[in-house]
Amino acid sequence: MITAEQQVRRTFVELADTLVADYDIIAFLDTLAHRVTSLLDVAACGLVVADQHDTLNLIAATTEDTRMLELMQLQNSEGPCLECYQSGSPVQDHDLAKADGRWPRFAPAADARGFRSVHAFPMRLRDSVIGAMNLFRTTSQPLDSDRIELGQALADVATIGIMHARTVHHYEVVTEQLQLALNSRIVIEQAKGILVERLGISIEEAFSILRQHARTNNNKLSETAHAVVDGRLHLSRPQQ
Repeated sequence: MITAEQQVRRTFVELADTLVADYDIIAFLDTLAHRVTSLLDVAACGLVVADQHDTLNLIAATTEDTRMLELMQLQNSEGPCLECYQSGSPVQDHDLAKADGRWPRFAPAADARGFRSVHAFPMRLRDSVIGAMNLFRTTSQPLDSDRIELGQALADVATIGIMHARTVHHYEVVTEQLQLALNSRIVIEQAKGILVERLGISIEEAFSILRQHARTNNNKLSETAHAVVDGRLHLSRPQQ
């Protein structure tokens, strides 16, 4: 049986192994978001990052409900990720059912989807905050101190992943790379939509098929998505 300590160690080793030249940042952040949910015992995780115009964008989410909640926050300029990004400090609320005064749009929407508490960690590069990592729980319980410490460490790993590149030394280059990643996210969403319509599957299943094909063929997730959108790649349901 794998202990919690072994699971944490394996996760950091796995993430470190992806930080190589020409790595796939979208796949890296997707892997990290999913590992966060199991390591911290939360129901879902979402990552938002700022572009060169200081506008937050969704870059990874573990579930479709999480994706919709993150987009709602960004569209309404309201929610824990906005507060976390603007303050540079962790933001938490242990009872979303009573948080409609704090977040009148976000809190009821999160509660309606079964989420009872939220915790947002800043993604920081030295003194600059580049985004936020949001954790959702189905219970009205705060994270304990150990999980908070680990959560911030994983948010820091996400930041390192975004900023990582051997030739990156200037902020202008970093923001350009980040914009490329955000553009790739758009193409991935388009490819998911095509698979949903073509195969009659859920968005989560569509993303799973895209990710599995990219891993099996040692391709970037964004490249696989481009091929689907351009009609050069026709994916099918996996064999049961």
